[in-house]
Amino acid sequence: MRGRFNGPTLIGYAAFLALLLYGLAHVYWASGGGGFPFGADDANPEYSAFQHVGRGQLAPWIAVWFLGSAAVAFLMALPRRRRIPTGVLVGPSVLSAAVVFFTLADFRILGNLAYVFMLRFGAINWTVINQLFAVASVGLMVASAVIYQRRTSGACTRCGRSDSDAGWTSRESAARWGKKAAYTAVVVPLIYASTRWAWALGFPLGISDQLWQEGKKDHLWILGAALATMGALGSLLTLGLVQRWGEIFPRWMVGLRGRRVPLLLAIIPAVLVSIMVTIAGVMYIRLHFQGAFDNEKDDWGATVPETIWPVWGLALAAATLAYYFRRRGICKRCGRG
Repeated sequence: MRGRFNGPTLIGYAAFLALLLYGLAHVYWASGGGGFPFGADDANPEYSAFQHVGRGQLAPWIAVWFLGSAAVAFLMALPRRRRIPTGVLVGPSVLSAAVVFFTLADFRILGNLAYVFMLRFGAINWTVINQLFAVASVGLMVASAVIYQRRTSGACTRCGRSDSDAGWTSRESAARWGKKAAYTAVVVPLIYASTRWAWALGFPLGISDQLWQEGKKDHLWILGAALATMGALGSLLTLGLVQRWGEIFPRWMVGLRGRRVPLLLAIIPAVLVSIMVTIAGVMYIRLHFQGAFDNEKDDWGATVPETIWPVWGLALAAATLAYYFRRRGICKRCGRG
């Protein structure tokens, strides 16, 4: 029993249950139930990839997608004696996550997180709650796919090591490419923040004087500068992924100084931020292709800097992966180190 219900297996079943429940929720909405959160029924349909698609058309497709994803997650969670070729299940898992990340989810997840830190909980709406659940569901599915890939390739399901590990996963190699990724993840958000700081200081960089004056009256630029500063400070924390203080608490942290930084304390926030900024950046790219900003060419500073956020997100994800490779110790399951 213990082998059948270990941590990796439970992740697979958790993914299956979450995807199944959300698929059934869309079956309810497709049948006429109230509260459908996406498409034309979105509280802000102008941000949706399905802006002009109503519940009757969209809900059945989403239901099929999540129920199909649930079936894939269930197959990956089955005992190892029932293996299915890796690509048959891992490929659809990655595709399912990409569809959710880049169509159902958008920048409002990141924006609402910032509002939570500012104690403005009223900004969170039903659509954002659904986006969070959808992203968490497919996130569990991707984690299950990683475990399944490890299991079918003979690697340790806990640490991912195998007897034929590639050189790029070694501590020395990860330290080299991880540092490049971390510095990239620091610079990109500073490019975005510089426009918001300029507006707050009275310089309409990348926007028309009219828009700047309108924002000034409503104090939007002060709020924008505050949010940009939060992002910039967060990006500087990325340096902890390649600096000693990201592994050992510094002296000024009374009660913690000298202790090792727990691995998950650094990894979980970094992974979440990398996902959210990538989703937000892709949304802005999608809106540009859809022509949503064609009438705002003089205000490029308001929408173009966000299009490089996927670089930020991918760089942060790479830096986090390198941090994991450098810091994973001897595995309690397989004994490799």
